[in-house]
Amino acid sequence: MTPDRSTGSGLAAVSTALLAMSRHLEVRDVLKTIVASAREVLDAEYAALGVPDDHGGFAQFVVDGMTDEQWKAIGPLPRQHGILAAMLHDEKVERLADVREDPRFGGWPRTHPELSDFLGLPVRDGDETLGALFLANKRCSGSDTDSAGVCGFTADDEELLSILAQHAAIALTNARLYERSRELTIIEERSRLAHELHDAVSQKLFSLRLTAQAAAKLVDRDPARAKDELQQVAALAAEAADELGAAVIELRPAALAEDGLVHTLRTQIKVLDRAHSARVTLDAPYLKALPAAQEEALLRVAQEALHNALRHSGAGHVGVVLGRRGAGAVLHVKDDGKGFEPSAVRRAGRHLGLVSMRDRASGVGGRLTVTSAPGAGTTITMEVPGG
Repeated sequence: MTPDRSTGSGLAAVSTALLAMSRHLEVRDVLKTIVASAREVLDAEYAALGVPDDHGGFAQFVVDGMTDEQWKAIGPLPRQHGILAAMLHDEKVERLADVREDPRFGGWPRTHPELSDFLGLPVRDGDETLGALFLANKRCSGSDTDSAGVCGFTADDEELLSILAQHAAIALTNARLYERSRELTIIEERSRLAHELHDAVSQKLFSLRLTAQAAAKLVDRDPARAKDELQQVAALAAEAADELGAAVIELRPAALAEDGLVHTLRTQIKVLDRAHSARVTLDAPYLKALPAAQEEALLRVAQEALHNALRHSGAGHVGVVLGRRGAGAVLHVKDDGKGFEPSAVRRAGRHLGLVSMRDRASGVGGRLTVTSAPGAGTTITMEVPGG
């Protein structure tokens, strides 16, 4: 859709773009939203945003208007030279009728699309340049061309892009702060898990050693009691293995960025199915990619629910179902175990991770519900809205 260039509709388009930016907290998602929003508001064929590194290249470079195949065919990320370097080091807007005729233009790879008219500017937070945002090849109707039939970016486009860039800087700075905060949270969580792992497994291993020593002393004197002690050794060893397995799954970073939510879940569920007597299955039809924070929350809730079911429910089967619901997704983790009375669990103070799961769901705008009753199994359901 080509936005009307009247003041009201132009501001409405910018307002819609700003709302889209504010919905995301992951840096990569924010970058993609900024680029897509700028391209739509200014009706350009191509848009891109590069975040510079400290080595003359770009740490991240996001494009909109190309297919994945076209982007891969171009090759390595561009370097900080020519007009891109000018935008990173100067504060002024670059508006060119034909980028190829600019003396700073240095060409591009053979498979790169042809760019002509060009509009770009730095995205800045105070004195720091966060990135270079640019658009190319404005798509114009007949009314947008001049008397010579030439079409290009206008002063109005420049003003709109400046507004977008100012708010993009805020959104990108907030996303960076969020990711840094989450990194600190992850470090704290890993430390907590390490302490729990040490305490829980060490206690189990200490008990196991004492029980094994008792069994050894009873073998000749009281074989029946020795047999009972050895059965206790087996039980303690199984509990220690469970504790270790649960902690390893929590500590292992999920390869969501590379493999996606469905593949990551499928891999972990195969491991759990082999490691436990209960059958563990996954039903996950095609699911489009969700914002990174939502995918991580869904994965962590699934892990927690699976851990609870396999350790506490006595289930013969635990089934995970992940599918679409409107523009978002819904996760079900259902077991056929002994179930429980949720209100009784809350009164007893044994939350079984329910508080953590609810926090994870609400943290990404989702909702978590628990359905259970004694003898009727348990179903954990998490819904997240579309990104």
